[in-house]
Amino acid sequence: PGIFQPKRRLDRAMVDTAWGGARDADAIALLIDARKGIDEEVEAIMKRLEGIKTPKVLILNKIDVAKREKLLKVAQAANDIIRFDETFMVSALNGDGAETVLDYFANQVPEGPWLYPEDQPSDLPLRILAAEITREKLFERLHQELPYISTVETEKWETKKNGSARIEQTIYVERDSQKSIVLGHRGQTIKQISQAARHEISEIIEAPAHLFLFVKVRENWADDPERYREMGLEFPK
Repeated sequence: PGIFQPKRRLDRAMVDTAWGGARDADAIALLIDARKGIDEEVEAIMKRLEGIKTPKVLILNKIDVAKREKLLKVAQAANDIIRFDETFMVSALNGDGAETVLDYFANQVPEGPWLYPEDQPSDLPLRILAAEITREKLFERLHQELPYISTVETEKWETKKNGSARIEQTIYVERDSQKSIVLGHRGQTIKQISQAARHEISEIIEAPAHLFLFVKVRENWADDPERYREMGLEFPK
């Protein structure tokens, strides 16, 4: 039970944040794994969506591995519960159908003023954005081996005179066994994670990034409200 409680708390924080954003959204997209279909969790989400008047669209993912009959069955079942304005079928893996979805939202979302500088790729501070990039690469590499209740923090960011950045980040896990997984044999895994993150961070800041990653064990980090604030989430009560 001690292993799963932090995971449930993090799940709840992420879900609460998502519902809070849905109330202010111009459109809502429900993404369903086409292979799994409508399970109890998806059905619970759909019941909550029924009471929201915001335009809603359905996106079925993994069409590259789901059979056509399954796709049509899931699409029909979902629209029987909620009448979606549009239904899209995509493959996040190879990009099939993704452009159609982007075009739809580009036409749906009303024009408005820039909420932050035009040349700024995100409203997140760079230190947090860089940490999220590294966390993404961490789970892309280890999603089948590492529980996602781990976090990345940017401990130091130093901009050099030539415009490059020296960045130090720490990956926090809950157990020594997880630390070994992140490091990999002779440090090869963390090296690959670092290379992928460094490349994307460099593209965003449009300058060379020198990224140094460290791995530390921080037991029960998911019980610390400060960790949630650093990820932009409210600590669930």
